[in-house]
Amino acid sequence: MSNRIGVIDYGGGNLQNVLNVLSHIGHPGSLVSSPEDLENVDKLIFPGVGSFGDCIEEIDRKNLRGALIDWLEADKPFFGICLGYQVLFESSEESPDAKGLGFFKGQVVKFPGDMGLKVPHMGWNKVEPLDSDLYIWKGSPDPLFLYFVHSFFPRPENREIISSQAEYGDAFASSIASGNIFAGQFHPERSQDAGLRLVQNFLEREI
Repeated sequence: MSNRIGVIDYGGGNLQNVLNVLSHIGHPGSLVSSPEDLENVDKLIFPGVGSFGDCIEEIDRKNLRGALIDWLEADKPFFGICLGYQVLFESSEESPDAKGLGFFKGQVVKFPGDMGLKVPHMGWNKVEPLDSDLYIWKGSPDPLFLYFVHSFFPRPENREIISSQAEYGDAFASSIASGNIFAGQFHPERSQDAGLRLVQNFLEREI
């Protein structure tokens, strides 16, 4: 089974954390900083910390937009984390002028400030898989708690791609799945054993 793991280098601060996690579970990864780098990997992780606009600007600066869309359209294995989940959609209220990858229809919206919620949503939250038989959830504890740090979340137009929900005020799409593409708003690299299990399931799945 080929398992060359690429980690998108979008200029953010948590790249080393993700690389450390990959090494810890026996699947060392390499940074992807150009379209050419994608030719040398079989599975792709797009982590993200920071703003939607800055992330998209860096992706465009490195000419990665077209290559990423090609990867997604080919249904190659992809795991998006936090911003790496949000950029799959068309736009974000955080950066109205920035154009997302638009692979999925929908907008990234901010938690409402009139519900008495602390924003950003930060800490452990219960995640409810909608299809517990999906490969990514294999071996997950029940109930499943994962770690979140975010003020914005995607609102997919196609409800059928929603893979899990979490509640913060109202229920929101904490992850999506479509073919070999999976992405979630939580941080598996900060979610201890439960998060490591998700990453392992992604990496060890045979395509």
